[in-house]
Order: sequence, then C-alpha cells, then structure tokens
Amino acid sequence: MKRLVSLVMVVMLVATLLAGCGAGDSNVIKVGINYELSGDVATYGQSSVEGIKLAVEQINAAGGINGKQIQLVEYDNKSDSAEATTIATKLMTSDKVVAVLGPATSGNFKAEIPVAIKHKVPVISGSATAEDVTVDANGVKEYAFRICFNDSYQGTAMANYALKNLSKSKAVIIMDSSSDYGKGLAKNFADTFKAAGATIVAEEAYVKGDTDFSAILTKIKGLDFDVIFIPGYYNEAGLIIKQARALGIDVPVLGCDGFDSPTLLDLAGAEALNNVYFSNHYSSLDQDPTVVKFIEAFKAKYNKEPNAFHALGYDAAMFLADAIKRSEKVTGEAIKNALESTDNFNGVTGSFSIDENHNTVKAIVVIELKNGEQAASERVAQ
Repeated sequence: MKRLVSLVMVVMLVATLLAGCGAGDSNVIKVGINYELSGDVATYGQSSVEGIKLAVEQINAAGGINGKQIQLVEYDNKSDSAEATTIATKLMTSDKVVAVLGPATSGNFKAEIPVAIKHKVPVISGSATAEDVTVDANGVKEYAFRICFNDSYQGTAMANYALKNLSKSKAVIIMDSSSDYGKGLAKNFADTFKAAGATIVAEEAYVKGDTDFSAILTKIKGLDFDVIFIPGYYNEAGLIIKQARALGIDVPVLGCDGFDSPTLLDLAGAEALNNVYFSNHYSSLDQDPTVVKFIEAFKAKYNKEPNAFHALGYDAAMFLADAIKRSEKVTGEAIKNALESTDNFNGVTGSFSIDENHNTVKAIVVIELKNGEQAASERVAQ
C-alpha cells in the first residue's frame, strides 16, 4: 500500500510539473530566426535581425501579443541554402515555432519553403525578391510570404528611371549570372529598356566571388553607352564600380537593393560612388512620421543609422505580429490565413496589402549616392 501511495504521489507530482510547464509555454509565442549571420551576404542577415529584435523588444514592452511575449529562436544559416533548409527543419520540428522570419536572400528563402509547406508553418522574408519566391508554375506557395517588391518591378523601375529621370538610352548590363536575383533583374531591365526603343549595347556577366573585372571593363570601355546597370550584390558591385571609375568610365551606374550595405563604400571608396543610383525599399531621408519614429528608436538602441534591411526586418516582425494578433488561434495555419488577409498594413518601408500571390503592392525608392553617402531619394509608385 505504501508503494502504491508513493507511486500515486510521484505521478501527481510529475503531472503538476508538466502542467506548470504547459502554463509557462502558453504565455510565450516562439518565432524562428533563420538568417545569414555569417558568410557572403552576412550584412543582409545581420541588419534584418537587428530590425527584428527592435520590433520584438517594442512589442514585448507594450505587453506582447494578446498578453503573450514573443520568444525568438535564432540560428545562423551561414549564407548557405542547404544550411537554411536544415535550420528550417529544426525550428519547425524541434523548437516548435509558429512562424519563421528569414532568410534574407531569394535562394536561401526558397530552400526553406518546402519545409514550411510540409509542416504548415508560415515563413516570411523581408528581402527575397526573385519572381518565383511565393508563386511559380505550380501555383501559390501556400506558406511563403514576402514584404518586398519583386525583381520584375525592380528591374522595370530602374529601366524607367534611366529612361525618364536620367534621359539615358544606351545601356550596358553587367550582371551576376550565378544568382536568380541577378538574372531576373537583368532580364526585366533589358525587356523594359528595349520596349521603350532604347538600346542594350552589351550584356556582360560575372559570378559570385569574382574580384577582377578588368577584362569586362576594358571590353566595354570602347563602346558607345551612357549608363551601366549592375544587377547583383554589394560584394562584387563595389569592386566593379571602383575599377570602372579607375579606367575613366564615368557614366551613371544603376543598381538594386543588393547595393544596400556599408561594405559597398568600403569596397568602392567614396570618390567612386558618385553618379550612382539604386533601387531600395526605404531611405533614411524619408520624412514620413512612421519612418522618423523608427529611425529615432533604432538609433537609441544601436547608436547607428538604420539601412533598408534594418527597416525590412522591423516590418517583417511587425507584419507577423499583426497577423498573430488577428489570428483565431496561435497555429501555423491560422497565422497563415491572417497573413493572407492583411490589408493596408502601415510599415516603415511603406503601406501595403498582401495580394493573391502573397506579394505586396507598394512603392519603390530610388536613392542617389554622392561620395558614398545617400544624398537624395525619390519614391516611385508601383
């Protein structure tokens, strides 16, 4: 009898402890972080996560979401798509997150999506711009969302900017042929430029990791062109611009959101970064009250000026929090449904709604650099 009583007491104690754990867990909403915190595009991931953490800090300080605190579960995918897949699986199966923020780049984000669909956990990227991120020939990817514009719009916008704002009609494209990002941007720029009666004088290509662009630049130097478009990331773009200016190529250089990194200035040098324009999601020059408030809070926390990836990370976290707040239950499927129904969300990177393809409809910003610093910005409606 004593043994039986002791066994009953042990069972009751375990049950009480488990119940207590459950109660504690019920007051926490676990959100995954799957970002490039090291590797080739680490500045994108690092900036995005800083923005996310500011948003979560503000949300939790204000009482959380329906009284529950957000708990971030953070991993570094090392700028590698295979690692991004592994981390997604861990977050969704072992860590039991209800949603995942990141990765930042299109290739890494796409590697995560099959895992999200399998486990019915929504994933959100602030900066994956490739055309087939949220929808492809098989239809909409049910659990994938993004809050940035896509490459077709970005490439088209920069072609129109060259034509209408800069009055240029003869372009050279130097693209990153090793990424869907670079190829998608190049195609849409070229299609729009040629459709307007302008000329693509030459299309040259490089691959990620290249550092010597003298062969390409020497080849184009003798051609008749008045603008260069470089669809690619800051790593190579900074070196291309530096080497082009050293050869006396002083025509305007157009770029994309992949230019947005302090490393661009480190690689190119301030003197080379004049007459340079790139498309982006946000500019710190914007005087919109939402933007001003974000910049003040970011500077107070990090003591530096926020870039577009900081703003996109912040908006991605706020976008998710808004959906969780509106969800019937804190489950992947309920959150996914709430994300789909988002209408007129007011973010730092602009106001947007989610369309039938899980994309946003929003404006684009074109930023001009002078001596490596953002000197002017112009918002272009979609």
